[in-house]
Amino acid sequence: MAKLATLGRSVLRFPNESMRLVMVTIIGAVLGFFIGISFPSVSITKLHFPASFVSYIEDKNSGLTTQAILNHAWTSARNARGNGTEPTSNSSLKIYVPTNPKGAERLAPGIVVPESDFHLRRLWGEPSEDLPFKPKYLVTFTVGIAQKENINRAVKKFSDNFAILLFHYDGRVTEWDEFEWSKRAIHISVRKQTKWWYAKRFLHPDIVSAYEYIFIWDEDLGVEHFNAEEYIKLVKKHNLEISQPGLEPDRGLTWQMTKRRGDREVHKDTEERPGWCSDPHLPPCAAFVEIMAPVFSRDAWRCVWHMIQNDLVHGWGLDFALRKCVEPAHEKIGVVDSQWIVHQVVPSLGNQGQSENGKAPWEGVRARCRKEWGTFQTRMAEAEKAYYKMMGITPPNSTLV
Repeated sequence: MAKLATLGRSVLRFPNESMRLVMVTIIGAVLGFFIGISFPSVSITKLHFPASFVSYIEDKNSGLTTQAILNHAWTSARNARGNGTEPTSNSSLKIYVPTNPKGAERLAPGIVVPESDFHLRRLWGEPSEDLPFKPKYLVTFTVGIAQKENINRAVKKFSDNFAILLFHYDGRVTEWDEFEWSKRAIHISVRKQTKWWYAKRFLHPDIVSAYEYIFIWDEDLGVEHFNAEEYIKLVKKHNLEISQPGLEPDRGLTWQMTKRRGDREVHKDTEERPGWCSDPHLPPCAAFVEIMAPVFSRDAWRCVWHMIQNDLVHGWGLDFALRKCVEPAHEKIGVVDSQWIVHQVVPSLGNQGQSENGKAPWEGVRARCRKEWGTFQTRMAEAEKAYYKMMGITPPNSTLV
């Protein structure tokens, strides 16, 4: 009878213990669920790590462990939740700013830097202290070593307000180090190229936007009667967006417009040979400077740069088209007479050509110049004709002189 009672209690205890186990499991699951939803949802790959933590990671001797990273990440997420920050969807976190420069639409505007300059910076110290003085203007010369002394004289005519940039077409750069100013200048060396080839590739408007005026000069200019600071004052006084110094009348003169006049500060028009000017406000009687020593305002250069053709390296014909970039051109383009230069007519770049079919190197260069002039005129005329057609406008008889 005692054995029967014991057997009965064992049978009754077994289902009770099974039920207890089931109940504990259910309660544990429910408790775990509520504990889980009380913590923030954390994606380790999308955590924002503070700068101090990044520095901590970058210390390769810190002995950082995976557990330390996870602990720090969990603390950051918990603090964010405590500050009221809620998880955000992937789509709402994506940045797209259509007004940013092309290609930078996915960047926050505050980090976008669309422009640059030629200011030299240190490799040490605070970036904000690199530039106690910033040049206001930029002067470029396309040079060969044979004109070293002439360029040295020219550079001395420009104050510290001018950044100096030399384009070396002969590949010889180190020889210029004998001049103290050369050590502060920017040097770009590519063999057998012209200044317009350099300008198109290294003087993008966003690169030179820091400078109010850009001088793009040849190497064979005499500057005995030239002062750059006085020149800038006159350009500003007479509102010239595109200009050049007057040329010594007896040497290297091609056009009457660029001939120096001794009775005035600036002139903006002239009289040419009969039949050369269909309109007194058009080149070469007005709205015209030559390409040997032009000076551009920042805004005018932005337009002119886009007009320069990649494959037309000599710039012939460009002087007749500069008027497209300012309005009214016959008022905004002029020659500064009281600060004048001499064109020495040194065909140094012409000698960088190659002799073909028994012709001297300079002859091939000159033939290319003439051909480029015709090509440029054709392209300009066709481009404007296409524009007028697209706009439904009857084009004028001629768009270029």
